[in-house]
Parts: sequence; structure tokens; C-alpha cells
Amino acid sequence: MNATGSLSQQVEAYHTWKKELIRQISRYRLWLQDNDLYSEDVSSRIRRGLELLVEDELTIAFVGEYSRGKTELINALFFADYGQRMLPSQAGRTTMCPTELFFDRVENRNYLLLLPIETRTSDSSLQQLRKDPRRWTRFELDDSNPDIMREVLAEVAQVKSVRPEEARALGFQENMLEHDRANPGYVLIPAWRNAQISIRHPLFERGLRILDTPGLNALGSEPELTISMLPAAHAIIFLLSADTGVTSSDMTIWKDYIATDNADHRAGRFAVLNKIDVLWDDLQGESHTEDSIARVREYTADHLGIRPADVLPVSAKQGLLARVRKDNALFNRSQLPDLERLIIDRILMHKEQLITQSLINDLLGMLQNSQAAMHSRLEALQEERSACSETHMDRDALRRLADRAQKDYDFYYKKLITLRSSRRLMQSQGDMLKELVGEERFEGHVDKVRTLLTKSWTTPGMSRAMNHFFELLEDDLSNLLAEGQLAEKMVGAIYRRYNEDTRARHLEPIPLRAGRHVIAVRELRKKANRFRRNPKNMLTEQTLLIRRFFNVIVEEARTLHQRVGKDVERWPEEALLPIMQYSMEQKRLLEHQIRRIRDMVRNDKGAKEERQRLNDSISDLRRQLELADNMHRQIRKPAPTLIQQKVVNISSIA
Repeated sequence: MNATGSLSQQVEAYHTWKKELIRQISRYRLWLQDNDLYSEDVSSRIRRGLELLVEDELTIAFVGEYSRGKTELINALFFADYGQRMLPSQAGRTTMCPTELFFDRVENRNYLLLLPIETRTSDSSLQQLRKDPRRWTRFELDDSNPDIMREVLAEVAQVKSVRPEEARALGFQENMLEHDRANPGYVLIPAWRNAQISIRHPLFERGLRILDTPGLNALGSEPELTISMLPAAHAIIFLLSADTGVTSSDMTIWKDYIATDNADHRAGRFAVLNKIDVLWDDLQGESHTEDSIARVREYTADHLGIRPADVLPVSAKQGLLARVRKDNALFNRSQLPDLERLIIDRILMHKEQLITQSLINDLLGMLQNSQAAMHSRLEALQEERSACSETHMDRDALRRLADRAQKDYDFYYKKLITLRSSRRLMQSQGDMLKELVGEERFEGHVDKVRTLLTKSWTTPGMSRAMNHFFELLEDDLSNLLAEGQLAEKMVGAIYRRYNEDTRARHLEPIPLRAGRHVIAVRELRKKANRFRRNPKNMLTEQTLLIRRFFNVIVEEARTLHQRVGKDVERWPEEALLPIMQYSMEQKRLLEHQIRRIRDMVRNDKGAKEERQRLNDSISDLRRQLELADNMHRQIRKPAPTLIQQKVVNISSIA
């Protein structure tokens, strides 16, 4: 159960890798300061990189119909050390509302937050309610007393008895609710709308976040869960039961909420075929059991339209029992290690690739700039040393070096003036781009669609109004894309000219990447179309439907729009940063060189003394370059899952 490569070990390795990156970035910042290569522009980029690593999280959503064993699987994966089920997962008593498990690294405390189901009638979205602690019921959790903590966590399974009309007003479909036998004419609904559990666990402390979702009724009645929370998950674990196979309600969840055209589960969607222990047949032997599991696995993959490799048979119940009893044979038979391996190989690896693409490549480009500048400084010092023999200082050669350095300095000084002028031009371009995605413009679109929706009395009219909202957004982003491409062409021309005039052949412009935002809004439009066409929403009272549209769809669009705004605001400053950084570093180095050579020419020190000083400077500079090379090697080190794969591959070859 504690074999090398287990989930906890790999998440720890992932965390250690990120910590090492943070350390190297901090080293690079100090190194820049020590070598007088630091600037505010570079500082901003480094700060953003550090924030990306510190705030990084990995979210896995567990989705499936009631009684498929989602919560039991979470207990087996994360809470077996307590020796009991911490989250309610026994028959008739399980998670009734979307539940998020994580560790609050800011507050550094264990707690349970519960949002009353009645908040569904408010004008605030779930996202807005998260920022208002007064609306939540809070319980402290004491992990030193698991029995009491288990009783507190049982709150997530609480239900309340209400009249059917109240259930409908809260967004539930009456035909999917359980009738209250103690109160005829009443139905049972979840007592809570959302649960947030901050609990100290090694994996949660390392940034792992789990989303546990209830069954089909909850998915259908909480649009924000399906529009925003599920798509934000890096991966989906879809739970099925080996004893029932793929039921019609399972297929509804899969088709409507997981395998949709607009799904963005970048690390993958996987089916977990739970409760395989019902197929264990000790009379007919292990091979018969394996054949039975293989058949169910193939059948499941065929129905869902995915690869058999993406269907994992497990027994969460037996896996939990094995972990509590420390029974390795039972643990392996439960096949829980295979699920852990999948999370490592597919989901963690995806996160590592994201960090590599979004941060490491950018950081290596900056470091390469700095190394190029330091190599130029080294060449200059070596030329100065050649002008100083042990017995004689060639002042004429030094003057020629000073003159050449002055010419180079003038060149880079003029380049910086030109670049600052280009940057001002970029700022004016940026202002034009910002206007297209400004906050006021977005709120204008919101006000317009609100008016149209309020005046619409028919379903087609409301559909046209909702559609018009996205037409306005897409028009803005299409214009942004067109104007952004023109701006990127201008930036490309500046770089080509610069690279032709200098030795900096490695410099490349930073792209705007506006296209990804256009795609994101189009995907949201598809979700909005599904929301609009949902029969339940079409039958909903107009005021409630409008409120839902604004709380869910418009809020998600606002979040996307703010993301676009930040990118557009930052890009004009950053687009020319690589050549600005290179020119600034070269100018500073040449300033030092000119001052140093003139001091050598003017002072009365002997050639031997000057040569020794130059030798010391060259030695120190080589040490600085060695430090830079070491940082380069450390930053380029492969991520842990890649190392693990190489080890596995080598082992398999051997």
C-alpha cells in the first residue's frame, strides 16, 4: 500500500518540484539584483510566475448518480488513516449537496461551511455568496477527535421536508425527489446547497482539491455546478456501479454534463466501475472473476464511447477496508492502486505540462537573456585583460576599447529610446484593445440584455435576448482578435528589425493569445444554449429564469471577460519586454565597462595590479555564469511524473 509511486508520494514529489521552482525563481531574482540586471518589468514577470506556483491547485471532480460510491471512494482514497468513514457514505446516508474538499492554507484551520438551500431564491450567485461568510453556517473540525469530526461532517447528508411547490421554487423536479413518509404530501430536499470542507490532509495541503457531487437531480437543479464548477475541474472521475452497469440516468449524466462538446476537462474524463467485489466469485476462481470484470469494462467503454483503458474497475469499499486493516493482498485486489496510478500518470502529468508551458519556458527565456548579457560582459573583460600584460598597460588599446564600448552604448541607448517610443505606441494600441473589452462595455451589454429579457413574454423572445448577449460579446472579441493580430504584426516587425541590428537572435515576441478567449466565450455560449433549451428552464417562471441566467451564465461570462481584460491590459507592457530587457542589460554592462576602462587609463595603478583586478573580476563573473547555468539546469529538470515514466520505461526494457 505504500509502494513507490503511490498517489501521496507523487503529489508530494509534485509539490517538491514546485517548491524547487519557487526557490530557483527567488535565486534568479537575487542573482539579477547582485549583477545589476534587475528592472521593474522583469520583477513583475517574476512575481506573476511565483503567484502562479504558490496558488496552483489540482481539482478532481467525482460525478455520478446516487449510490454509485463516490463518497466511499473519496473515503478510501483520502480518509482511511482515520480508521473509519469520515464522510457519510453508508446506504441511505450520503452526500446530498456539492461538497468541496481542500485545505485553507490562508486560514490554516479545519472547518465545515454549509450554505442553506434557501439561498437559491436570492439574487446572488454561488460565486458571490462564497465571498459573504455571513450567509454560511460554520462548524469547527477537530481532527484529533475523529468520532466527533465524523458526526459534524454528517451534516452534509442532512435533508429537510418541504411542500412540493417549495421544492419547485428552489429548482428541484418533484418527480425526482423522495416523498417524506413521516409527512404525507411533503418531499425531502437537501438541507444545504453547498458544503466546503477545509481539512488538514497531506494531499489537500499540497493543493489537491476534490469536488464531490450528488446525483442527477442535484446536477440538474444547480446550474452553476454544471456551467462553472464542473468545467473548471482539471479531470472528471465518473462513477458507475458494476452491479447495475450503465443505467439510463448514468447515460443522462454522461451525455448532458460530462461528454459534452463544450467540456474542457483538460486532464481527461475517466469512468470508474465501482463495486467490482460483487463480481468476485471464490467458487469459480480468479480467472473467472477477471473475465467477468473485463466484459463489464468493455461493455462500459463501448456505451460511453471511450477507450477501455479509461475505464477503471475498483472496489472502494474493499479498498477502504484493506487500508484500515493494512491488508496488502485485499488492497491490490480492490484495484485502488490502478486508480491512484491513473491520477499520477494522466492528471498530475497534465498539471506539470501546464506549468512547463505557461511558466518554465518564459522563465528560461528571461534567464537566457541574462546569460547572453553576462557573456558580453565576460568578453569585454577578457579584451581589457589582453590590453594589460604583466609589465605593460596598453592605454591606446584601452582607449580603443572605450571608444567601441561608447559606440555600443550609444547604439543600445538609441535602441531603448526607439523601444520606449514603440512601447508608447503599443500603449495607445492597448488602450484601443482595452476599450473593446472594457468593464463599462460589458456592463452595457448586461443592461441591454436585462431590458430585452424583462420585455420578453415568450420563450422564443427570451431565447433571442440571451442569444443577443453572446452576439455582442463575440463581436467584441472578434474585433479584439482582428485588432490584436494587427498589433502582433507590428510587434513582429519591431523584433525582426531589432534582431537584424543586434546579436540577439534568440529573442521572440510575447503573443497576445486572444484566440483562446474567443473560444472560451463560444464554449460558454454552447452551455447557455443547453441551459436555455432545458425543458425545466423553459417551464420555469420568467423572473426566476432571468435570475438564474444572470446568476449563472452572465456571472461566468463576467469572469471570462475580466480574464480577457487582464490579458489585454498586461500585453502591451510585456510584448516588447524581451528586447527591452536585453537592451537595458547591455546598456548597463557597457556603462560599467566604459567607467572601468576610463578609470584604468586615468589612475596610476601598475599593469600587474590592473591585470590582477581584471582576473578577479573575470573569475567572479565566471562564478556568476556558473550559478546561472546551475539555475538553468535546475529549472529545466523534468517534472516528477516524467522522471517516473523514464524509470518505468528503463525497467521494462531491462
